[in-house]
Amino acid sequence: MRFAALAGVLTALWLPLATLKGGSDVVISGRVTEVGTVTPIAGARVTTDAGTSFSITDSDGKYELRVPSSGVSRMTVTVRVAALGYASASRSETVTDTAVTVDFALRAAPLVLDEMVSTGEGQSSAGGRAERDAVVSLGLARIDAARQSFAPVAAAVPGYDPDYNREGYAHIAENGFAAVSLNPLSTFSIDVDRASYSNVRRFINNDQRPPIDAVRIEELLNYFTYDYPKPDAGRPFSVTTEAGQAPWNPLHGLIRIGVQGKKVDLADLPPNNIVFLLDVSGSMQSSDKLPLLKQSFRLLVNELRPQDRVAIAVYAGAAGLVLPSTSGADKSRILDAIDQLEAGGSTAGGAGIRLAYDVAREHHMPEGNNRVILATDGDFNVGASSDAEMVRLIEEKRKQGTFLTVLGFGTGNLQDAKMEQLANHGNGNFAYIDNLMEARKVLVSEMGGTLLTIAKDVKIQVEFNPSRVAAYRLVGYENRLLAAEDFNNDEKDAGELGAGHSVTALYEIVPVGVESGVNIDGVDSLRYRTPGTRTPTASSAEWGFVKLRYKTPNGERSQLLEHAMVGDHGRPSGDFMFAAAVAGFGMLLRDSEHCGEMTLDGVHALASESRGADREGYRAEFVQLVERTRELRLLDR
Repeated sequence: MRFAALAGVLTALWLPLATLKGGSDVVISGRVTEVGTVTPIAGARVTTDAGTSFSITDSDGKYELRVPSSGVSRMTVTVRVAALGYASASRSETVTDTAVTVDFALRAAPLVLDEMVSTGEGQSSAGGRAERDAVVSLGLARIDAARQSFAPVAAAVPGYDPDYNREGYAHIAENGFAAVSLNPLSTFSIDVDRASYSNVRRFINNDQRPPIDAVRIEELLNYFTYDYPKPDAGRPFSVTTEAGQAPWNPLHGLIRIGVQGKKVDLADLPPNNIVFLLDVSGSMQSSDKLPLLKQSFRLLVNELRPQDRVAIAVYAGAAGLVLPSTSGADKSRILDAIDQLEAGGSTAGGAGIRLAYDVAREHHMPEGNNRVILATDGDFNVGASSDAEMVRLIEEKRKQGTFLTVLGFGTGNLQDAKMEQLANHGNGNFAYIDNLMEARKVLVSEMGGTLLTIAKDVKIQVEFNPSRVAAYRLVGYENRLLAAEDFNNDEKDAGELGAGHSVTALYEIVPVGVESGVNIDGVDSLRYRTPGTRTPTASSAEWGFVKLRYKTPNGERSQLLEHAMVGDHGRPSGDFMFAAAVAGFGMLLRDSEHCGEMTLDGVHALASESRGADREGYRAEFVQLVERTRELRLLDR
């Protein structure tokens, strides 16, 4: 299960030609690396004889296979290798001895589906729709075959124990409907984390239903990009709104709010002063932890520039500095330090964080990006490890200009709640790395957003128009809610927006005059007064009014943006419908009382029809994930 989504379909051919002396087994070994960088690829699957013999590469990209000779002295063996995020490769070797070396260099090539064929204004023609459906079916079949080809591997992974589980998730009490007459304002902090989506994907690909509290719907929504407009000159982000019908309840409306951060060319990024803080404790031994961590950070190192600096601190039984701050031009030295890491010992997480911040402070860049990147399975069980103590330290360093990004790895020990809390207080983001493709997405494709904060303490406040909206509920963001008075309080911490990142929020609304039968939170009638009067603007076509407050990365006073939500429930955009499908899937996974008519079939149809160009293949993967959930009967609907 552990490698259930690692690669494409593998086949192999073994052809005996003549007799091999002695009839002993042939040992085939070698190394799998990335073309150009010579970076070892861990977790690649190497096969012969149609997959009956296979090996998984270790953290150095090495593998070994044993093939029976069947008493021949000469034979041709075809060896094939595949790894998620790379084009598969094969080599045929004529074997005349008991050992042969077969090395591979793979090119990066994520598995994606072809673009759909369409005509007119995004509407598929009859032929185009048929071709599109065929492409989707073929692509999903390829992905499913990849998953099945890796299904038996989990038991062979060193350190893997499917029965071990002490993962920790914070309880989420789902948002209910609030009456606009009593609660006209909805206020929350933005959230650009995406960890919940990749974690949910990990559970489903391991044939398990995710724990309900592991599903944070806002992080599922924000895993995907949407076609939001670029910000105006001088603004760090744009604001977009769109209204449509809630697919799970036709009587209700759905309002989408989109915030798009400005994109920054990597060449224009300020210099980076980064400290990698890497967990090398005993709990990190399994293949999906330290070996994957090392592979992931090698990807980031390859993107560094001469003006960037990197130090590496580690912690296990004690904290230590493996690599002092080093120029990004000296990649070989940095990569060698990563290659030497081994797991063992207990976990002195608190001491490690202190050391990392001390190193970052020593090399502080006043005009640069100063950041600690913590990579761990989340286990902090020795030393200065209380949550409160670490939060105070992280907040103090945040005020001094050093931010914190947290990357989670592995299964069975993931302390999701603690890691999210640390990232939130450190003005950073939290991601979960379940495979090398996700590492490439977070640390390469989205490097600007991961490393460069363009706005901090970003808060959104929506005032709903009581003439049009009777009640509303925010879909997700339960642990990001703020009091109305917090919106104007510049001392109140809120979320950060990275370069190129976007934020999507959905409100389900009950229009005025609709009797939908939902429970609406409210209070008894008041003895001494009634709710306030309405202004002339209440008679306008506005559904509500959006206000955003944000600070520049080094600023202390917030700035205000305002945007009126207008428009009728006309034909929604493809992005709108895809976001609704993702939200519906999250609601089903959470057993939400607000699911209404939504089913997995409905989510699948909605997501398939609104997939769009999907150049990176993430939306196609979502469709496949829904199919997988349906096939496994993980849900009742």
